[in-house]
Amino acid sequence: MQTPMRPNETVLDKIYVIRNQKVLLDRDLAQLYGIETKRLKEAVKRNLSRFPEDFMFVLTDEEFQDWR
Repeated sequence: MQTPMRPNETVLDKIYVIRNQKVLLDRDLAQLYGIETKRLKEAVKRNLSRFPEDFMFVLTDEEFQDWR
């Protein structure tokens, strides 16, 4: 049996709780993959059918201000 992977501190520090969900921001996810945020968003747009409907959401202006 394989031991489950545990996220390292780098990932744990980038997880936020928004709308009662644990999330990674696009900029942090792009950084983890070593790409620009712009490129991550382009890839997602090209492959929307691969993502579940509840996989991502856009922060409201108020949520963004509260998060900052």
